[in-house]
Amino acid sequence: MLSEPMQSDTIDVLVPTCERPAALAMTLTALAAQTFAQLRIVISDQSERLNPFDTGEVRAVLRLLSAQGRPVDTLRHLPRRGMAEQRAFLLSRAEAPLVLFLDDDVLLEPDLVERLHRSIRLLGCGFVGSAVHGLSYLSDIRPEQETIEFWSGPVAPERVTAHGAAWSRHHLHRAANLFHVQARLGLQRDATRHYRVAWVGGCVLFDTGKLRAAGGFAFWRELPKAHGGEDALAQLRVMERYGGCAIIPSGAYHMELPTTMPAPPVNAAKVLLGGMPIPG
Repeated sequence: MLSEPMQSDTIDVLVPTCERPAALAMTLTALAAQTFAQLRIVISDQSERLNPFDTGEVRAVLRLLSAQGRPVDTLRHLPRRGMAEQRAFLLSRAEAPLVLFLDDDVLLEPDLVERLHRSIRLLGCGFVGSAVHGLSYLSDIRPEQETIEFWSGPVAPERVTAHGAAWSRHHLHRAANLFHVQARLGLQRDATRHYRVAWVGGCVLFDTGKLRAAGGFAFWRELPKAHGGEDALAQLRVMERYGGCAIIPSGAYHMELPTTMPAPPVNAAKVLLGGMPIPG
């Protein structure tokens, strides 16, 4: 059963960051431009060479957010213990019924948070994501990776594994594939549609209680420091219990900056759900 959106919601935006003050400032500027007003922003920084909150570009946007009445918590969280622990720390600081995990290198269209909020309240599922476009790939057309499966009704729980057919859905989120699909279908932001996912990277709105009930990111203790895929693992566990989806048109854009994660990373989703051994 679809429900009516709750207009009184507050969303906690949880932003992990490391060594990227300029990118962080751009991401925060996009949050300052959002049409959804009830945002509280929590930033957890793990930079070792600098403090981004002391840089001019970040301070300027923090002042703007404060003037708008959007509170911002700026936290320094060291030593680094991996991205899952960083996300677990951010989730421990969440107070709102909804949390938006937003990477520090993502640009958002002004109505995106509003559309994500409307979708999660209408659908009542565990999460709704907005996959990031890589616009440097605009001329790279990959029709074999553009398969999309729309939800025709309420979003239902489903189990996706690394060895199942649904795992291949992640190809839709590579390069600019999703952007090509929404352009080909002529989809506009006033006609948001929901589709099935394996996972969504970079911009995902969760029901806070459902994320915590599914274990959140507590699995960080089972992983080595160098890992990735922790966001996918959390989503897969939420999706199995409560369902999850993504929206199209998306409205999120990747800055395509070099990663700040140590390499080579262990894929958390494949290790803890797919039965792969954890390297010693």
